[in-house]
Amino acid sequence: MKAYDGMYIDGAWRPAAGPDVIEVVDPADGQVIATVPAGTVEDVDAAVRAARAALPAWAATAPAERAARLAALRDALVARQDEIARTVTAELGAPLKLSQTVHAAVPIAVAGSYAELAATYPFEERTGNSTVLHEPVGVVGAITPWNYPLHQIVAKAAPALAAGCTIVVKPAEDTPLVARLLAEAMHEAGVPAGVFNLVTGLGPVAGQALAEHPGVDLVSFTGSTAVGRRIGAVAAAAVKKVALELGGKSANVILPGADLARAVNVGVANVMSNSGQTCSAWTRMLVHRDQYDEAVGLAAAAAAKYGDRIGPLVNATQQERVLGYIEKGVAEGARLVAGGPDAPRERGCFVRPTVFADVTPEMTIAQEEIFGPVLSVLRYEDEEDALRIANGTVYGLAGAVWAADEARATAFARRMETGQVDINGGRFNPLAPFGGYKQSGVGRELGVHGLTEYLQTKSLQF
Repeated sequence: MKAYDGMYIDGAWRPAAGPDVIEVVDPADGQVIATVPAGTVEDVDAAVRAARAALPAWAATAPAERAARLAALRDALVARQDEIARTVTAELGAPLKLSQTVHAAVPIAVAGSYAELAATYPFEERTGNSTVLHEPVGVVGAITPWNYPLHQIVAKAAPALAAGCTIVVKPAEDTPLVARLLAEAMHEAGVPAGVFNLVTGLGPVAGQALAEHPGVDLVSFTGSTAVGRRIGAVAAAAVKKVALELGGKSANVILPGADLARAVNVGVANVMSNSGQTCSAWTRMLVHRDQYDEAVGLAAAAAAKYGDRIGPLVNATQQERVLGYIEKGVAEGARLVAGGPDAPRERGCFVRPTVFADVTPEMTIAQEEIFGPVLSVLRYEDEEDALRIANGTVYGLAGAVWAADEARATAFARRMETGQVDINGGRFNPLAPFGGYKQSGVGRELGVHGLTEYLQTKSLQF
């Protein structure tokens, strides 16, 4: 076990203000692998002050130079790719292959995309007799989750830095080690002191202090809708900008005539990836009544193939929560066709890949975000019924549509109340905006839309 000391504040590792620490646990076996400081209000204040002091110079830095620092950050992440993957596997429990191909690789792509955007974005433009300036919003307070621990930080820090903002990051307490690696990479990339700051700590202490700090101009939060509501309320009271990436209950709509086997298999893989700990996972599979039984059989078979290849959930609390949802699904009359509420191993926070059939739209497992490897398969009568079911939750983050005719799938997708829709298995695009309708959040991340979240607009009339 390694005891890490210090917070990354103003370009250096500094001792924490208090003596308390957070234990980092490997969810695969329950062993404590490290400790990090539990940041206090004083630590957050020191970090915000450093970010505030660094803001004028960084905001005035030429976009080409900001782009160069982001390109150097990308290269530093590439050099640490194996260490990043091993660290995420240790603290999150993700299988090493997933850590390499997603947890380590996607942040590299995102950092690279913002290096290019910082160099090419029109921070000034003319309209009539006005010059419109796109200026950094100021100091950003970023509160990030554990499910994609590096990606979620880079998806905030890279556009913030590209925009000319400075930032204080409070990573999730379950997965703070990869955040420390990012701070080291920022240092290696020559990001000036105070531009990027890292405070580890508990959400109700350090997270709340960051959200409430009067020196923070924008709060960017990714996590549960319940916590997002509280952060949104704090930000509104102070009239500061807020960006919220919250929960999801995304629909995977398989229209008659689609390649059923492919749609089902890709859909199951989507839900089981990262042990179901993905806010945009397609956790509701909608199938026409004439193909329903075949789809259920395919889904059950696909889930059964995962066996021990699925990683644990992040901690015991999440494991209990997910198992509780599975028990509730059974109690409410859904039919288990794969997996179930019994933990598959004596040690570790594992949950069996689970598929429910005969799920109706009003059931708890069809309405609430479970955040585990649990798929609900729902039956629909016609396209209008499918659309009503797909749109029938408080969420609207992502989704998928499958059809033999791409135009038909696209027409359906246009009517879905959701921020992202994959057509016939469309690939993830780090330049496309990511974010939700309804209670899935406020604002967008990634690409140009992610950059504009960190800008404010000024017009000069001539």
